[in-house]
This record gives sequence, structure tokens and C-alpha cells, in this order.
Amino acid sequence: MIATVSSFAVALLGVLAFHILALPLPWLLGPIFACLAAALLGLPMRGIKVVNEAMRTILGVAVGATFTTSLLVSMVGMWPTLLLIPLMTASIGVVGLFYFRRLWGFDFPTSYYSAMPGGLQDMLVFGEEAGGNVRTMSLIHATRVMVIVVALPFLLVWVWDADLTTPPGAPLATLGWDQLALMVFCGLVGWQVAKRIGMFGASILGPLLLAAALALLGVLEHRPPAEAIWAAQFFIGMGVGCKYVGVTMLEVRRDLTAGLGFCVLLLILTVIFAEAIHLANLAPPRETILAFAPGGQAELTVLALIVGADMAFVVAHHVLRIFVVILGAPLFARLFDHEDQA
Repeated sequence: MIATVSSFAVALLGVLAFHILALPLPWLLGPIFACLAAALLGLPMRGIKVVNEAMRTILGVAVGATFTTSLLVSMVGMWPTLLLIPLMTASIGVVGLFYFRRLWGFDFPTSYYSAMPGGLQDMLVFGEEAGGNVRTMSLIHATRVMVIVVALPFLLVWVWDADLTTPPGAPLATLGWDQLALMVFCGLVGWQVAKRIGMFGASILGPLLLAAALALLGVLEHRPPAEAIWAAQFFIGMGVGCKYVGVTMLEVRRDLTAGLGFCVLLLILTVIFAEAIHLANLAPPRETILAFAPGGQAELTVLALIVGADMAFVVAHHVLRIFVVILGAPLFARLFDHEDQA
């Protein structure tokens, strides 16, 4: 209980500090930085897993509520960039495997599953089953998500002059109770049904699909209020920061440094692919960066919502990336492991 209370207090201080300093995305980046600093100082912190999962359903409903018939039709034209997702995923895997294996001397399963830009939970399960170091993989993936989520808002402001202060939704007081009840229904029912059938990213994709169906039928007419999306940002940011609880100085020197170096490689690869797509005039640069950045699906969905990006484009590419990694990672692990031992 003490650890949970301290997590909330630290995260709220982070929000307050970001507001005072007029820094971007205070409800997301404030908790990340504050909880990261507190974790490195050794403060006891722990989130509430079920609440963190529930908060992700808000993002699913928010994205699903934006779907229209014209938006779905536009997704057909995304195939050129969607085909590049497996290529980029493979490039990240090969570069990351070589980086962790040769430069840092990690064993094969730790190197391989640390390099895969997929869902954190899935990669940890696969890596643990393969005999990898779960703690090392966890810290590297947490660092990947944190660095990309922190770097992108500043990039969006500096390069595209994006307005990150725009409320992500309408005020709660302006929405009818019938619409709010539908949102709660989509979030809870979509999440639980998706979880029952074993869908990856169930807390986001389940509510997304149900909300999209109701939006296309004209029943759901609004996305969740700004207050709900801010709450989702808060808990997601707190969750990212709390992943560093218990980190030792040895892990800081080795695992976090290795993770930071990998993030530099990831950002370089993202820029290369985004520039190629831009030069080929396949997609707008802002949407391309948000769609191809290998960060957390929930965190990048938040950014896309706030800057008013093409949600269908961004979500479709991230869903495909996670799908490719979850299905392909265990299969290609055998091939890479065989070559590594040869």
C-alpha cells in the first residue's frame, strides 16, 4: 500500500513540475520522469496492474470512436507502407541482435528478445522460456519505450510545430450520460472479450474494435472526454517509470547503457525509413514517424490522439508490427540461434 501511495504522489509531483515549467505532455512525461528519478533513488513504488490495464481501454475506445466509413476506405491505400513494417522489424531485429550479442556480450536469447520491437510482456515471456535474463530484457524494453516516448514530443514540436497543449477530447461536462455509458461498455466488454479469446493487446484492441463497430453504426458519436484521456496518460506514464524500481548501479552501467545505445540505433532506423517513405511520397512525414517509431502501442496512440494524426494509419502500422513480432519472433529465433552457434 505504501509503495502504491508513493507512486501516485511522485507521479502527481511530476505532473505539477511539468505544468510549472511549461513542458510538453505533463500528464504523460511528468509521471515518467518523476517515477524514473524516484526509482533510481530507491523509493518503494508499485502501480495497480488492473487499473493500468483499465486505463488502456480508454485509448482503445478513443481510437475506435474516430473510425468512419471513409476512414476505413482510406486504409486500403496503406498497403505500400504496411509492406515496409516487416522489413523494418527484421532490420531492427538483425541490428539489435548483433549489437547486444557482439558489443555487450549478452547470451543469445537475452540479445534476441531484447532486440525485438514487440510487446513488452510477450517478449519477456518468450525470452524467459528461451532461457534469457528477464531483468535485463525488462530494463532494455522499458528504456526503449521511455526514450522514444520522451523524444517524439520534442521532435514533433521542433520539426512540425505540433501543438501538444490541445485537449485530447471534449470536456466531461459536455458529453451525455448515454454516450459515456457506451464508452464504459465498449471499454470493459471489449477488453474482457478480447482477453478471453487470447487477443494480443486485448486492453486496447478489444475496446477499439467494439467502439469502431458502434461508431460505424452511428451509435457512438464521441470519443472519451479529455479528463479520461489525461488519466490514461497519467497511469501509462507512471507504469513506464515504475518499471525501473529496484534497479542497481551495475544494471544502470550495463543494461540501461546498452538500452540507450540501442535506442539511438532505433531512432536512426526510424528516420531512414521515414525519409524513404517521405521521398517516395507514400505518406505524410508526421504520421510516418508516429507509425514507424518502435515504441509502446499505448504511448504512441496517446501522441497520435493529441497531435490530431491519422489514427487509422498510425494504429494499423503498430498493430501489424506487434502481430509480425509475436508470430515471427519465436520462429526466426531458431534460425538465428543456429547461425549464431555455427
